[in-house]
Parts: sequence; structure tokens; C-alpha cells
Amino acid sequence: MEQRSRLKITGVRLVRLRTIEEAGTLEPAWNPGGEMQFRVGGGAYVEVRTDEGLVGIGPAVDPGLLPAIEKVLVGEDPFDTERHAGALRYYAAGPAYRGAAGVDIALWDLIGKACGQPLYKLWGGAKEKVPAYASMVRLSTAEERAELASRLVEEGWKAIKLRLHYETMAEDLEVVEKVRAAVGERMVIMVDGNQAQSAGDWQPGVRWDFQRAVETARQLQELGCYWLEEPLPRYAFDQLAELTARVEMPIAGGENNRGVHEFVQMLERGVYDVLQPESMVNEGVTALRKIGTLAEAFGKQVAPHHGGGNLGVIAHLHLVCSWSHAPYLELLHDPPIGDYRNGFSIMENPPLVDAEGFVAPPQGPGLGVEIRQDLIVEE
Repeated sequence: MEQRSRLKITGVRLVRLRTIEEAGTLEPAWNPGGEMQFRVGGGAYVEVRTDEGLVGIGPAVDPGLLPAIEKVLVGEDPFDTERHAGALRYYAAGPAYRGAAGVDIALWDLIGKACGQPLYKLWGGAKEKVPAYASMVRLSTAEERAELASRLVEEGWKAIKLRLHYETMAEDLEVVEKVRAAVGERMVIMVDGNQAQSAGDWQPGVRWDFQRAVETARQLQELGCYWLEEPLPRYAFDQLAELTARVEMPIAGGENNRGVHEFVQMLERGVYDVLQPESMVNEGVTALRKIGTLAEAFGKQVAPHHGGGNLGVIAHLHLVCSWSHAPYLELLHDPPIGDYRNGFSIMENPPLVDAEGFVAPPQGPGLGVEIRQDLIVEE
């Protein structure tokens, strides 16, 4: 039997995309006074090229990392993901959302294309679709959030995540109460306190102490919320474990934690019921697959963070559909400005949330999506 020659990586490049429209800005609940930009088209993506013409794509990386990334990868086999993950961590880790995670995703896209299979099938194929939750971005009035939730229910969405970052607990609870009154049991409600954005003791906006976290969790449990996310600082492991033990409602978090070792510590200490790792923080999906296995071994659920808005979300969709213990896919969706489809606009064939609130992974090989050629800026 003739042995197939191995693929060799020949180059890595960043490709810029034309902006079609500036959708606008929103003030994120977790960064009062800041701005989050949304656009149709625009940005960039990374390509990993091979000697056989196959090209893997992933989220953009910091241009300054490209020389180090090429030094690590050129001449190598894209299938050697463990070797590449270790070398990239050492030589080209980069910042969150602009580091080598995009290259790791592009390598897996290449592997799927070489095998002729969508990634979720290569990784186990636990399910063919997953419910998505509409993850809010901004703070608003309780009335506006209730009105938006009602519209989302009519569109088919079955779950919503509300940001609770108001000055008082009473204001936080009013939002949840009015949304619950508007949607009844037709919609699952998650809640995010965004108290773990900083690695230290300071971050903008209101800060919860342990007592507020406990009292908020108990009230949200009475309102039938599915989980409370990031109710305390990122490394307050002892307090988080105590809170998790005190309430029946799941406590979720981990989007800003970096490294498999941090998730090992959280699992061993009982910090969270639902782990929320982010591939764009954790060096790509190679690390997230390990975190998912750890979560299963400890009897925990895993619901990855939003993936950055475009190709990272597609990678997360494949991951979630490969795991039986992953209940939801997060989509940042605070329309009209923060519509998830704005981030997906760079793709020819993006997956969409259906009338039942589910989203299915693309069936093409690898990530299963292609970049719109009309958006590529030739250089």
C-alpha cells in the first residue's frame, strides 16, 4: 500500500478584509465609559498554506507575531498540533484575541480539509446542532431588555444572557424580573456579573463583595435562572467554591483564565459548575479540547466563551457539537448594532440560528466556511 506523503506548511500570512459598513458602537456592561465597535465585513484573518494547495483559515493574529510563527511552522506537518501548540506558546503566545490561537484554529481547519471531514465529526460528533443563547453586550433599562427578550423569543431564540452590572442589587434583579415576566418559561435566562474581567483587584464599574454575590445568587435561583456567571474576582477560588457549595443554581466562569493548569485548579477546588474557556485566550482549540475532557471527568458542563465574533465562534460551534456535556453556544447578539450576523458577514456560508433557536455546524471539511472573496484586500 502506497504511503501518502505528509503535508508541509509553506507559509503563514495575514489577509485584510474590506469594511462594508460600520454598524456602530455599544458601551459594554463590563467596561463603563468604553466602546465596542461592530462592523459588517472588515478586520482580517490568518491563512496557513501548504505544499499541496490546502489552506487553513483562522482568526487574525498580531502582525508582529508572523515572523516567529513562520519560523515555528514552515516545513512542518500541520497534523502535529501538540508540537506546534508547545512551540507557539513559547515563541509566539501573544495577547488574548490576537495571539497564536488563530493559527491553532487554522491548523485544525487544515486537518479537517485534509481528512475531508467537518471538525465536530473528527472530534467525536456528539450532536448535530446546539441551542444558542443571545448574549447581551450593554446595560439598558429593564423595560427595554424585556421588550428585546420578547422579540427574540418570537424569532425562535430559546435562551438569553443578561448583564448585571448596575450599582444596586435591586436594579439587577428588576431586569431579570421584568424579562422573566415578559417571556415566562419560553426562554432560559442566564446572568453575567462580569466580576472577573481583571486579573487583579481593580476593574471599572461596580464591584460585588461575597455577600452581594451570595444574595444575588439566591434571588436569581428563585427567579429560575440557569446560571450566574463570574460573580466574584477571577482568582477568588476559595470564595467562589464556597458560593458554588451554598446555592443549587450553577455558577459559571473561566473566560479570562489562561492555561489548562488554571482549569485543573478550579476543578480540583470546586470553583465552578460550568466552565467557560475561551479559545482566543487559551492558545486555540487544542487547549479547549483538553479543558473539555477535564470538565467531563469532574462531572461539570462546559460552555465556551463567545470566540471573538467570527471564525473563533465557528471553531467553538464545532467543539460544542463534539461534546455531550456542552449545553449551549454563546453568540454575542445585542441587535441591531451588536447582531451576531455582523461578525459572520465575512463568511460566504455562515451558520445561522434557526426558527427553533438551534445552530448547526457547517458540514464542509474543517471549519466548513469560506471567506467572501469580494472582501479581500489584495496587497
